Amino acid sequence: MELDSHSVLSKLSGPVFDALTGSADALQVEAYVIGGFVRDLALRRPSKDIDVVCVGNGIELAREVVNRLGPKAHFVFFKNYGTAQVKYHDIEIEFVGARKESYTRNSRNPVVENGTLQEDMNRRDFTINAIAICINKDHFGIRIDPFNGLGDLDKCIIKTPLNPDVTFSDDPLRMFRAIRFAAQLGFFIEAETFEAIEKNKNRIEIISKERIVDELNKIVLSPRPSIGFELLEQTGLLDIIFPELTALKGVETKVGIGHKDNFSHTLTVLDNLARTTDNLWLRWAALFHDIGKPRVKRFDNKLGWTFHGHEFKGMKMLKNIFQRMKFPLNEKLRYVEKLVSLHMRPIALADEEVTDSAIRRLLFDAGNDIDDLMLLCEADITSKNPEKVKQFLHNFKLVRSKLKEIEEKDRIRNFQPPIDGLQIMEMFNLPPGRIVGELKSAIKNAILEGEIPNEYEAAYTYLMKITENKIKNTTE
Repeated sequence: MELDSHSVLSKLSGPVFDALTGSADALQVEAYVIGGFVRDLALRRPSKDIDVVCVGNGIELAREVVNRLGPKAHFVFFKNYGTAQVKYHDIEIEFVGARKESYTRNSRNPVVENGTLQEDMNRRDFTINAIAICINKDHFGIRIDPFNGLGDLDKCIIKTPLNPDVTFSDDPLRMFRAIRFAAQLGFFIEAETFEAIEKNKNRIEIISKERIVDELNKIVLSPRPSIGFELLEQTGLLDIIFPELTALKGVETKVGIGHKDNFSHTLTVLDNLARTTDNLWLRWAALFHDIGKPRVKRFDNKLGWTFHGHEFKGMKMLKNIFQRMKFPLNEKLRYVEKLVSLHMRPIALADEEVTDSAIRRLLFDAGNDIDDLMLLCEADITSKNPEKVKQFLHNFKLVRSKLKEIEEKDRIRNFQPPIDGLQIMEMFNLPPGRIVGELKSAIKNAILEGEIPNEYEAAYTYLMKITENKIKNTTE
């Protein structure tokens, strides 16, 4: 692969690069764009993130660039890392001085010293990220590619510049980055690099969960996330971070009856969903939707393999996973819990005659997430029988049509009963307690079953009809 000189010069132009070149020359330091920006330039992928390395003081260079870009440029100094960032409109520029690093066995925090450009490129994670382009005026556009990264881009290969054992032992997160690039770019991991990931997989335990999750999110959001999770499983990394997912792997057979490989099924669902949505947490819900299956799996001589209640078991497992992985324990957790617990409901409706009351209850339980739930359920149809898939998808269209019809007529989504608990207490002079809750639930169920419309007058009449007997029976 070649970096076309005309293309390079056209991309390295404009106010940002004018400021970079002018600043580097004014300070008399060698400066280069490097890493992902150059890689994406070669792949003709758009990029708003620019990494700059200079043989000298990167912080000083960043400050000079801010001065030249003016008040719309914002400077941030990361003291712990010795780096700086400049934000200008939607562009982020990272600055660092060329450095060399050395590590101790039990830490991923390196001893950092000033270094040459070659030493800085030696410490890069992969050859495809170790390509630099000079931005000084006298050598503008000159390419530095000591490890033939462009050749590896052409061959769609991910490999480390130096010994992969050293590269991954020094910073184990690079193992995840290798897999992430394979998923994002559709590249292959070179054999020696792949073997080094297998060998060093346990080193990942020294990396913070936050950094791991950042890479995982990028894998989940890739065009075919199954690539990343298959590689995580093959290298042994997945069993360290998500044993709940590797537990899905495998097929068990009894009296000639087997079940599908639920790990393979899960990745197919995830890929299916990736074609219809970029919603990160919906994709995580797809990945977790069947994690309860290994814990409820049973063999019945009449029914064969069953996984009854796996959706509820999986939902209960999620909080521990979110806590362990430092996922947000807020509405994101509740959203994924809801989708995992409900994902069998539309499938059951699509397999039988759809009743209005079943639709009302689904709308009530799913609320504003009903559309996401339907996307997940449609992605969950992975049968190898095309006629069966066709029939299910046709039935889902009927379910969607019924959802729309009921929603427009009854306004069930996220509804609250038209008479609340306080009103019930005032109407019947009741204290807070079980009777009030039962009356409120009775109104809700009457609406969901279609006995009364979702309106105050209808609810009031219904309440008056049932209350006398309920209070009488309770006080006797």
